[in-house]
Order: sequence, then C-alpha cells, then structure tokens
Amino acid sequence: MAHTFEELVEKHRAAQAARARVQEMRDSLGAPAHESWTETETDIYETAWRAWRDLARDMQAAADEYAKDEGLDRAEVEADVARAAGDLSGPPEG
Repeated sequence: MAHTFEELVEKHRAAQAARARVQEMRDSLGAPAHESWTETETDIYETAWRAWRDLARDMQAAADEYAKDEGLDRAEVEADVARAAGDLSGPPEG
C-alpha cells in the first residue's frame, strides 16, 4: 500500500500520543516493576503499551515503504516526519 508523507505524519502523531499515554501512566502510578498496581491498572497499561508498540511498528514499516518508493533514505524520511509532526525527539520508539 502506497503511503503519502501526510499519512506518515499522522501515523507518527498517533504513535507519539500512545507513547505519551504510557509515560503518563508510569508517571502517575510508578514503574510497573517497582510499584504494586491493581489488575485493572496493569491491564490498561499493557493495552496502552501494545498500542504504542503496534503504532510505532506500523509507522516504521510505512516509512520504510515510502522511502523505498520515493528513493529516499529511511532515516531522513523518519526525521522529516518527526519534524513535520512537531516532535523534536525523533522517530517513534517501539
């Protein structure tokens, strides 16, 4: 499936929003390995973490495909996408 640059930016933003949700939970509840969480909190955290991982993976795959289709360097595409998305931290981690 061909992707546009704008689609990559939206995918990046979605991955970063999911990452922010995971970080928000860690900030408010503490690290899962060091704090006692309820079963519900654990389930919510694991769901949020999987969403972040999946969105980041999908963005990276789309960036790879876009770079190949356009004859561009993938790292440069990811950096351009991050800048366009207003994210100065770089490509999504996952």
